[in-house]
Amino acid sequence: MPTYEYTCKSCGETIEAVQSFSDKPLRKHKECGGELQKVFHARGVVFKGSGFYSTDSRSSKTPSSGGASKKSDPSKKGEPSPAGAASATPPAASPTPTD
Repeated sequence: MPTYEYTCKSCGETIEAVQSFSDKPLRKHKECGGELQKVFHARGVVFKGSGFYSTDSRSSKTPSSGGASKKSDPSKKGEPSPAGAASATPPAASPTPTD
């Protein structure tokens, strides 16, 4: 359950209350009887991982990295290609025997 912060308009005291989303906001301060006002804070949001920027698109139809093209990494030579990937050259056709 979320914790909400309230400030009393009469005495200036700040209190915290753990409330459900469905609970009504507090209105009166228990100690002085003053009116309470809910305090809102700016929260920072951190996006971790890929997919949050325009340069993180999944498709490579158009280069979005300022004109730079993807080039193969020379250190990755000799690694097997993923299953189902089309090879650059088609397989050679076997000769058909003649009678």
